[in-house]
Amino acid sequence: MAEISASLVKELRERTGAGMMDCKKALAEAGADLEQAADWLRKKGLAAAAKKAGRIAAEGLIGVATEGGAAGARGVLIEVNTETDFVARNEQFQAFVAKAAKEALAAGGDIEALKAKPFPGSSRNVGGELTHLVATIGENMSVRRAQVVATAPGIVASYVHNQVAPGLGKIGVLVALKSGGDAAKLAALGRQLAMHVAAANPRAIRAVELDPKLVDNERKILTEQAAGSGKPADIIAKMVEGRLRKFYEEVVLVEQVYVIDPEKKVGKVIEAAAKDIGAEVEVAAIARFQLGEGIEKRQDDFAAEVAAAAGTAKA
Repeated sequence: MAEISASLVKELRERTGAGMMDCKKALAEAGADLEQAADWLRKKGLAAAAKKAGRIAAEGLIGVATEGGAAGARGVLIEVNTETDFVARNEQFQAFVAKAAKEALAAGGDIEALKAKPFPGSSRNVGGELTHLVATIGENMSVRRAQVVATAPGIVASYVHNQVAPGLGKIGVLVALKSGGDAAKLAALGRQLAMHVAAANPRAIRAVELDPKLVDNERKILTEQAAGSGKPADIIAKMVEGRLRKFYEEVVLVEQVYVIDPEKKVGKVIEAAAKDIGAEVEVAAIARFQLGEGIEKRQDDFAAEVAAAAGTAKA
């Protein structure tokens, strides 16, 4: 059996990022051949990643990347999930999300195209790098979603809430402002609007852009509520329309009360800012990602787990 030196183990570990004992085992399996050992780890890494794929990954990070120039501006939000917040604080994982966000911008937000793109500073593509990271860190991870917004002319402003590193946090927001006015003032407005979107979570920029099914459902609920008042049909119709306006104030960006100045609505804030910016300002697009939204987190029943273990032991 070939001798496996500490320096050889160290070299394999630096090359692959795998654990020391795994590297030692790989070298033993490969007869101390470094290349074969690296291949062995890659194969085992893929197997390990597949095993972990069934675990619920609802933690992680939202990554944000933007770019702009004379031709216009673009920005992307990306969500990369992990099983625990502990891994989300890992610098290696954070570096992956930051680089993946930039590549997602180049890929136009298409997840499959993103996974196929070469990963900066690595011989692997983005998908391969993620698999490698799963094998190295030992948790299931996934690139869940990405979204690109763009405008021309104008700017794309971003805001990250609960930021753990530049462009990385728990909530990410992009606001695209279309305007030919002062870029610096436009960017300042965009930043404030992005902060508002993070806090108020509007579902649409304008009322006409709301999902018709959402509006119809809300109207139906409000009509049923008002019908219990016993008032005439024409009065009920007015009551419903009044309550529907209140609904718009809750979910439509330009109708919402501005969180930075509660005396004003967002639409009026934009109108006033346009005069200072020197040109009309249109909110062309907004995007908001909150980490883990829509993912059902598993709640482990510790008592049931102990009972099951006890039952197994008796058997």
